[in-house]
Amino acid sequence: MRNRTSLSTFILLGLTGDPQMQVLIFIFLFVSYTLSKTGNMTIIILTLVDSHLKTAMYFFLKHFSFLETFFTTVCIPRFLYSLSTGDKTISYNACVAQLFFVILFGATEFFLLAAMSYDRYVAICKPLHYATIMNSRVCGWLVSCCWIAGWLVIFPPLCLGLNLEFCDSNIIDHFSCDTSPLLKISCSDTQLIEQMAVALAVLTDIMSYTYIIKTIIKFPSAQQKMKAFSTCSSHLIVVSITYGSCIFIYVKPSPKDDPASNKCVSVLSASVAPMLDPLIYTLRNKQVKRAFTDLIKRISLISKT
Repeated sequence: MRNRTSLSTFILLGLTGDPQMQVLIFIFLFVSYTLSKTGNMTIIILTLVDSHLKTAMYFFLKHFSFLETFFTTVCIPRFLYSLSTGDKTISYNACVAQLFFVILFGATEFFLLAAMSYDRYVAICKPLHYATIMNSRVCGWLVSCCWIAGWLVIFPPLCLGLNLEFCDSNIIDHFSCDTSPLLKISCSDTQLIEQMAVALAVLTDIMSYTYIIKTIIKFPSAQQKMKAFSTCSSHLIVVSITYGSCIFIYVKPSPKDDPASNKCVSVLSASVAPMLDPLIYTLRNKQVKRAFTDLIKRISLISKT
């Protein structure tokens, strides 16, 4: 199959061919996906109904939870369907659509993390002017820019990817239509596509965090530095998980040469990370805990009446 137009379906090999392992993987992914949806939807609901969570930080966190929900929904349910039915085929159009939304939501999430880091920078370095600088108009503009940047990042590699040619195989050694396994079975020159989208997103966030850390280091007292790192510690943990998995899969020298480890990291980033992120952001956050307690009390009162 030299020409891509002759391809109507791909075959996704998944993570393993062992039936017992497939059962364990299904249970693990189903539980993690359910917890991820529950955690992120809880954050979204809390930021919508609680008046104390109307600041810029929670505005960004709400949109981050939306993106996490969309991202996991694109990746995990299709794989759960494949595990439960044994149907490993996916149409060419469905594969392209899945890849498109994975990259779009992933790239937008990267830019949103950069916007969230700017919010933390203002909170740390300009606390007296925080409410004025991070007003609702600025926050809405930043989120809009994140989506626009996500579209701009995905557009060039998407145009190149639609022209890929596939030689003699439609078997994708992965559980979803991801970039690396698709490029592995392509006959076209794929080096530019491999690096383009991720490099732009990673560079954006590295520049942002370099500026934050540089500013924190300039603080005169050790107490101020510790307070600053404590303020954005949860955010730094989430960024480390998100970018660490992305760099491991895409930015290493030969991303197509190690499919087994790539699949493991991909499934963890698509299931475990979205499940842990709500916990990371809320466990040390007293306002969110208070909002959650108030919401439970409201629900209890309504159910009693």
